Amino acid sequence: MEKTIDESIQGSAIRTKNDNQNKRNLYIESYGCAMNFSDSEIVASILAEEGFNTTPYLNDADLVLVNTCSIRDKAEQTIRKRLLEYNKVKKTRPHLKVGVLGCMAERLKDKLLDEENIVDMVVGPDAYKDLPSLIKEVDSGRDAVNVILSKDETYGDIAPVRLNSNGVTAFVSITRGCDNMCTFCVVPFTRGRERSRDPHSIIEEVNELWNKGFKEITLLGQNVDSYLWYGGGLKKDYVKASEMQKATAVDFAQLLDMVAMAQPKMRIRFSTSNPQDMTMDVVRTMAKHSNICKHIHLPVQSGSNRILRKMNRLHTIEEYFQLIDNIREILPECAISQDIIAGFPSETEEDHQDTLNALQRVQYDFGYMYIYSERPGTMAGRKMEDDVPEPTKKRRLSEIIALQRAHCKIRTEEHLGKTQEVLIEGTSKKSEDEWMGRNSQSTVVVFPKENYKIGDFVNVEITNCTSATLMGKAIGYSDNN
Repeated sequence: MEKTIDESIQGSAIRTKNDNQNKRNLYIESYGCAMNFSDSEIVASILAEEGFNTTPYLNDADLVLVNTCSIRDKAEQTIRKRLLEYNKVKKTRPHLKVGVLGCMAERLKDKLLDEENIVDMVVGPDAYKDLPSLIKEVDSGRDAVNVILSKDETYGDIAPVRLNSNGVTAFVSITRGCDNMCTFCVVPFTRGRERSRDPHSIIEEVNELWNKGFKEITLLGQNVDSYLWYGGGLKKDYVKASEMQKATAVDFAQLLDMVAMAQPKMRIRFSTSNPQDMTMDVVRTMAKHSNICKHIHLPVQSGSNRILRKMNRLHTIEEYFQLIDNIREILPECAISQDIIAGFPSETEEDHQDTLNALQRVQYDFGYMYIYSERPGTMAGRKMEDDVPEPTKKRRLSEIIALQRAHCKIRTEEHLGKTQEVLIEGTSKKSEDEWMGRNSQSTVVVFPKENYKIGDFVNVEITNCTSATLMGKAIGYSDNN
């Protein structure tokens, strides 16, 4: 199952093809969501021009960067432990410099630099182009910091280095920041206000990926459906745009159409959507193009209208259900996945039952479910008491997970007996003799390798399943091959 935060890759060190002319080594670890991993590719690209090769070995590093996440407390604690380990390495490599990138950088800059003195450099998510000058600062013995949030930086002019890539799938960032001010979320404060990337630079990147042999891209943003390009600038300033700018603006449905037509044999996914911004134009565009995957990640967070209001989610659960019904009317085969938070401040048993009822009503294909974790700086952290006892949170989460697991099984069983196109991404984790790929609905499919190879589009007859995985046998190449 695709994860909003993929636990299996957290903290993984990344490596790119090295340039023999580069004389310094960069060790970079990434934590958090796909946006952070995408940002690490941008950082590696910028520093490759500054004489750095990446290394997967900490003891070979001249510069250590950790790309951080502030979404959950667990991530922050893990990163703090790693920073202490980096500093131990400094005893044997005194020239080693350590920097923090991303969401923790903006939020904890003073603690990291001054109070705890465990890093040399702190760089926010909009300041990566400033890395060369910041590195010169730390090379000369001074701490360096830039956490200024930009109104227009999208890194659209940077060709990302593809890190730890399977050569088949890639992320393409289309927006940065978020305007949605959900009370539990720190993103608007760490990544700034929402702005969209020039659609022409997106198409150029997609075409370049296709020419390099990539077969699938995921359009990425904190809220992709909110994409709106009108010549640059913050989305909130669109109201001030000229009539010409408004007439030539590109929204997400139009961008999706442009990307699908640019590379008709390339698979297209997108993540993450917000219910308040998802339009039927997007769904109709998905139905129009066979290369747009039939899967929408649509976080619900809670089934209780009272909790949704406290979360500042700008829709009711009834409106959410109507949206689901509309999607399924236009795209009956569309998979829908969710995010849910258990134990949000003041959540009662009745509120929790509303969430279970919502799960039963929608019966999602899969989902990502978390216990509420108070994030300093958010409205919930400042204004709401974290008053649901931990044992209650855990019990409610286990009930949510149990129900979702049952629905996963129902949804995977719907694929039995069907023949589906699968893009081979790699070897199955459980057997060297089987390939692993995903169908259009983002469900993992495994099947015997035979003579197929990574990157092939293969038609697979589905013969068996678990609650998370489909099993089958390849019957030949698909038309996309």
